[in-house]
Amino acid sequence: MADMDTALKEIMEIDGTIGVALVDHTSGMALGTLGGGTDLDLTVAAAGDTDVVRAKLRAIEMLNLSEKIEDILITLDTQYHMIRPLTAPGGKGLFLYVALRRDRSNLAMARHQLRRIEAELDV
Repeated sequence: MADMDTALKEIMEIDGTIGVALVDHTSGMALGTLGGGTDLDLTVAAAGDTDVVRAKLRAIEMLNLSEKIEDILITLDTQYHMIRPLTAPGGKGLFLYVALRRDRSNLAMARHQLRRIEAELDV
C-alpha cells in the first residue's frame, strides 16, 4: 500500500502529467498536490472539480442508478483532466484529479496507471 505522497509522485511519473491533487469532495479542499505551477493552480482546480463530482453524484442519484463513478474525463484543446473517486473504504469522499498534456500522454495508458495507483493508495 502506498501513502499519499508516494501515490502523488507515482502519478506525476505518468507521461504528460502536469499536476495531481488528492481532493475531499465534501469540502473541496486539496489534501495533497504535486506539480501544477503557474499554468495550473491545483487548489482552484480541486474546488472546481468538486462541483463536477457533486453534480454527477446528484445526477446518478436522481436517475436511481446503482452505478459508481469510475472516472470522469474532461477533454480540453491541449489537456485531459481526469477525476477518479477513490474506491477504498478509507477513501470515501476523496478523489484524485490529474491534468495531462494531450500531446505527451496516452490516455488509455494513463487511465490504466491511475487505476493501479488508486487501488494501492492507503489514506
